[in-house]
Amino acid sequence: MVSMARRGAAAAILALLAGLPLAAVAQPAPQPDAPVRFGILPLGGAFESRSDWDPLLAELSRAIDRPVSVLSVNSYEALEQAIRRDEVDMAFLSGKMALDAVTQRRMKVVAQVVRHDGLPGYRALLLARKASPFNSMKSLLAEPERWRLARGERQSVSGFIVPQLQLFLPNHIAMETRFLSEIVGTHQTTALAVANNEADVATNNTADFERFKLRFPAEAQRLLVLWESELIPHAQIVVRREYSPELRSRVQAFLVGYGRAKGPKGDAERVVLKSLHDLAGFVAADNSSLQPAAKLAYQLAKQNAMSAQWVNDAARQARLSRIESGYAEQTAVLRDLSP
Repeated sequence: MVSMARRGAAAAILALLAGLPLAAVAQPAPQPDAPVRFGILPLGGAFESRSDWDPLLAELSRAIDRPVSVLSVNSYEALEQAIRRDEVDMAFLSGKMALDAVTQRRMKVVAQVVRHDGLPGYRALLLARKASPFNSMKSLLAEPERWRLARGERQSVSGFIVPQLQLFLPNHIAMETRFLSEIVGTHQTTALAVANNEADVATNNTADFERFKLRFPAEAQRLLVLWESELIPHAQIVVRREYSPELRSRVQAFLVGYGRAKGPKGDAERVVLKSLHDLAGFVAADNSSLQPAAKLAYQLAKQNAMSAQWVNDAARQARLSRIESGYAEQTAVLRDLSP
C-alpha cells in the first residue's frame, strides 16, 4: 500500500499517466456565430488577469471575425474543471494543464509565449524572508516540519511539480505532509504570505517574482531566493480540435504577428504584451512542445512510485509498468500532428 505521505502526490500525477482517456469522445463542431470562450490561467487575481488580456482578445475577435468571451478564474482547479465541462474553447495554459487539455480534452497547441529575456523557459523558485532563522536551505531540508509552506496547486508546474521533483522528493520530503502548515494559492499569494510572515517558505517562479517585485516592491525587499530549478518551458495557447484547421491557422497567425509591427500599432501591442507577464510575443508551436511537460510528469510519477512503501515488489513493478505505458501513450499523442 502507498504510504499516506506519498499517496496525494502519486494520485495527482498517476491520474495523468495511467488509464488516460486519450481517445476522448469528440465534441460537436462549434456554431459559426458562437463566441470563442477563452480561459485564462490565473496569475494574480481573476479581475487582474482578465483586464490584462482584454485588449489582445478584442483584437483577436476582429482578426478571426468571431466574438471572444473571457473566462477568468481564481485557481488552476477552477479552470481545469471548466475545461472538463467543455466550457473553454481556447486557453492560455502552463505545461501541465496544457498537457491535460491536449491528451484528455481534444485540444491542440497553436502557439507558445516568448518573454523579453529571450530564454526558452523560466525557473521555479523557493522564496524565504531575509531574517533568520528561516532563511537557510540547510535548515529547511533538515527540519521541514518547523517551516510553514506556501505553495501552488498540484497542477502548477513551478508551484508544485518541479519543486517536488527536483528538490523535495530527492531529499525524502513530501511537500503535502512534512511541513508545519501550508497555504495553497497563486504565486502572488504565496510570495505575499512569506513577506507578511504568514509562511516561512514559498514556491514561486522567476517570471512571477519579477512581476511581484514591480507590484509589491516593499514586500519583495523582505524576500530572498533559496533555490532555483532547471529551465521550465513557457506556457502555451491551446485551441479545440473541433475548430476548423483554417480557424486555428488564423488564430496562430494573429498571435505570431501580435506585437511585431512597427509604428504606433505595434507599440500599443507591445505595451499589452508587457502587461501579460512581460511577454515579448508568441511563436508558432504544436503539441510536440509539450514533450518536456510530459517528461516532468512521468519523472515525478516514477519517483513517487520508487520512494513509496509497497506490499511487495510485484505491486511496485505493476505501478511502474502502468506509468511507462501511460507515458508511451502520451508521447504518441504529442507526436500526432494531424490537422
